Amino acid sequence: MKAVEEGVERVEVRRVEHGVVREAADVVLLEEPLELRVVTDEERTVNLTMRTPGHDEDLALGWLLSEGVISKASDVTALDAWRTGETVLPNVLRATLREGLHAPPRFTWTSSACGVCGIGGLERLAVRAERPSWTEDALDLDLVLDAPRRLRERQVLFDATGGAHGAALFTSSGDLLATREDIGRHNAVDKIVGWALRQAALPLSNTFLVVSGRVGYDIASKAVLAGIPVLVSVSAPSSLAVRLCEAFGVTLLSFVRERRCTVYAGGERLGLKNASPSARKGEDET
Repeated sequence: MKAVEEGVERVEVRRVEHGVVREAADVVLLEEPLELRVVTDEERTVNLTMRTPGHDEDLALGWLLSEGVISKASDVTALDAWRTGETVLPNVLRATLREGLHAPPRFTWTSSACGVCGIGGLERLAVRAERPSWTEDALDLDLVLDAPRRLRERQVLFDATGGAHGAALFTSSGDLLATREDIGRHNAVDKIVGWALRQAALPLSNTFLVVSGRVGYDIASKAVLAGIPVLVSVSAPSSLAVRLCEAFGVTLLSFVRERRCTVYAGGERLGLKNASPSARKGEDET
C-alpha cells in the first residue's frame, strides 16, 4: 500500500479482463475506527464507530445529539484529538461537556453498516423529539427529483472509490447547504447534523435531506431529532422508517431516480392529490 490521500488509500491490484491479467493501481475508501471519549467529572469511552476520516468533529457532535447527550454545540466546551505530550491520537476524540451534562449510560459500538445500535425505539424517540416544522408552501417536486443528481455531482470520494455514501441538506427553495460523505450512511448524516449544530441552525425547519442509500430507522430518527421535515433517498425505506415518518409528520420519498419517486409518507407537503380510481386500478393490474 502506498501513500494515503484524504479519504482514500492507494493499493496495487490485478485486473482481469477477458482472461488477461494486468497490474494496476487503484484507490479504496478509508475505513478507520473513531473512539469518542466524553469528559465530565470522569473520562470514559462512549462510542466506537467505523468511519471515513474527515469532519470528525461534526460526526461526534451529530452522534452526541442523536443520543440525547447535547442539544446545542455549546454543550461541548472542548472537542479535540486525544494527546499527551507530543503524542497525538487522531482516531480518538475527547468531548468535554459543560457542567450539568452527563455521558450516555452505556458504551455503544457502531459499525459502518448500521447506526441504530445506540437508540431505543419510537417510544423513546417520542419523549425527546418534536414534529419537524414546515411553514413554507408546497415543496417543488422537481427540486426534490433533481436533488440526488446534485448530491452525486459532489461525491468526490464515491467517484474515486465507488464505496462512499453521501448526504446533502437543501433549503425549501433548493439551495444546497452542505454535503458530507462517509463509508457509513448514518455517519454521513451525523456529519450533516454536526455541521448544522456548529452553525446554530437546529432545528432544521423547512429543509430536506437527501441520502444516497436506503433509509432505515437510524437515518429517519436522526432526521427527526434534527428537525428535518423531508427525507429523500435513492433506495428503499424500511418498515420502521415509514412508521416513524408517519408518526412524526415527515415526508418520505424513496427510489428517487430518473425523475421518478415513491412517496411513503407526507405527500400533502408536496401538494400531491390522491390518485384517481382509474390510476389505482391500472397500477393494481400491472
